[in-house]
Amino acid sequence: MDNQPLVLIVVAVLAALAVYFLFFRKKELPPAGKAEERAERPKPPVPEKAAPKPKAAEAEEGAAPEIIPAKPSRPLAEPTPAPGAARVPSEPRAAVEPAAPPPPVVSKKDVAGLRKGLAATRGGFMARLKAIFTGKKEIDPAILEQMEEVMLTSDVGVKTTQAILERLREGMAKNELSDADAVWAALRAEATRILSIGGPRPAKEKPLVVLMVGVNGVGKTTTIGKLATKWSADGKKVVLAAGDTFRAAAVQQLEVWGKRVGAEVVKGKEGADPGAVAFEATKKANEAGADVLLVDTAGRLHTKVNLMEEIKKVKRTIAKAMDGAPHETLLVLDATTGQNALTQAALFKEALELNGLILTKLDGTAKGGVVLGVCDELKVPVRYIGLGERAEDLREFVAADFVEALFGKDDGEAEAA
Repeated sequence: MDNQPLVLIVVAVLAALAVYFLFFRKKELPPAGKAEERAERPKPPVPEKAAPKPKAAEAEEGAAPEIIPAKPSRPLAEPTPAPGAARVPSEPRAAVEPAAPPPPVVSKKDVAGLRKGLAATRGGFMARLKAIFTGKKEIDPAILEQMEEVMLTSDVGVKTTQAILERLREGMAKNELSDADAVWAALRAEATRILSIGGPRPAKEKPLVVLMVGVNGVGKTTTIGKLATKWSADGKKVVLAAGDTFRAAAVQQLEVWGKRVGAEVVKGKEGADPGAVAFEATKKANEAGADVLLVDTAGRLHTKVNLMEEIKKVKRTIAKAMDGAPHETLLVLDATTGQNALTQAALFKEALELNGLILTKLDGTAKGGVVLGVCDELKVPVRYIGLGERAEDLREFVAADFVEALFGKDDGEAEAA
């Protein structure tokens, strides 16, 4: 019985532990099934950065829509995104440097007209040159001898022909001209260089006094009428001076042109001093506020010293009537005379300071190559070329157009190529 109190104490401690586990620890520990379920459930991944909300969702939540400034490379509006679609910012574009200005465009209409007017030369001089290259894949230096013959017989001139062929010979020696196309291109380039002669343009004087000179029969009076038509159509007031006092038909012809274009014609009596007529015409044109005065002169042989002295006197007389006049002295040449035209031009240039040349009747000759010789030897620019009888057939000379009309392929050749 001595151990009875000890037994009671042990029983009481065990009962207290049992009550503690049953009523207190049960609330702190989760059920076994639930613990296993939580252990097996995967944890959701933590996003590194929240994804952007769609534009529509932002609008619903009251958020301000993102505005992206447009950066167009050209002045056109960017396409508008569909409703509800997210606006994706465009990548910044690289700055675009301004493009170089395009080369001047040659008018197909002008070239076609020139080509038609130069049909005789294309069928003669140019056709013979092309025949040399036809069917040749490789170029033999001996081909230059054939080219020389064609150019000389087409009145290009000895000096100009030799200069052109020497440049081609240098290109062949450097293996730069190994085929027919390369030689043809080099020939075109030489022609363009020769014809692109710069020179002072007409002075901006009022009136602009233009003295027309040349030998008999080149078409001076007709050319004056065509120029008057052109400038009158441009709204300019034109006065004509009938300085050819030795040929009554010239005065009458000029009067016909004057009535046609509404230009006043100043004339003297038959056989009057041409200088006096030019002086009077310059005074009248100045007083009337004319824009242009065209002074006709009698045709004279370039070999007649006394007649060349007379034209110098006419020029000095005009200068007395108006300081600085004449502002332009244009020599009219007949292209059909070939090398004789070059001789005329050389002697007129010795007697007078020429500002430009006008080549008439180019439509009536197969030797249009004379233009190259005249420009190359005299270094005087061609201002106008005559390709027919009509007033509009007197065309202002543009070297690039002229070379294209001569050397370029026509529509049929271009399609065949």
